[in-house]
Amino acid sequence: MAELRKNNAKHKLKNGEPVIAVSSTDTDMIDFLGSTGVVDIIWIEMEHGEATWSQLSDISRACDLWGMTSLVRVNNNDPWLVGRALDRGVQAVLVPHVNTKEEAERLVQGGKYTPEGSRGMFSSRQGLAVPDYLQKANDEIMLLALIEDVVAVENLDDILTVDGIDCFMVVPGDLSQSMGPQYLGKPDHPDVENIIENSMKKIAAAGYATGSTAGDNNIDRWVAAGGRMFLCGFQGYIQTGLENLKTQAVTAKS
Repeated sequence: MAELRKNNAKHKLKNGEPVIAVSSTDTDMIDFLGSTGVVDIIWIEMEHGEATWSQLSDISRACDLWGMTSLVRVNNNDPWLVGRALDRGVQAVLVPHVNTKEEAERLVQGGKYTPEGSRGMFSSRQGLAVPDYLQKANDEIMLLALIEDVVAVENLDDILTVDGIDCFMVVPGDLSQSMGPQYLGKPDHPDVENIIENSMKKIAAAGYATGSTAGDNNIDRWVAAGGRMFLCGFQGYIQTGLENLKTQAVTAKS
């Protein structure tokens, strides 16, 4: 018999600790990222990326080895998609374009067993050898919603009345597009960032975890707004490190 595996990122967010997520589907890279001790979440991309259903179990196993939370972004807010992802063994599911209270409720419906939701009854690799998995699963499942449209920002007060969602992330890409054609391709426009900041403050004040995409240029601002979860691209840090190393080599030679 075994105990249900702890969802470390979920508990860090509950404690107000920062959580860093990076995106990868390569299990060797995930092993490396886990070994750094810096990454809390592996973001598995199924809306825009190449991840397939058959990969989820192996990716989540690699995350489990290092105590990282495996999170998948599905491509639509359908309860059966959320439940299927959890059945494959991930610990967290994020859905795009949560624009209304009803859409937030759909996420909980698909991700939680009764009495919080109505997730379909099936096995999960997270429940292997855990005799009381069905009774405890809701405690470790992590559900996240993306606030990425102007209409979602307008409906935020109603959306934040829904229980069962662990984190609302406010992200700039589609949000900027929804603000009008003048903002297309300008996710870092001051108007977009102001909406993100104000929305994050409202989410945090309501007692929910929040966050956004982040880098050296904005993470301080998002933390000050109450943000705790951050999706970060690690490739740029690799490029910067290599550029600095090459510059050092050229300087030393001269």
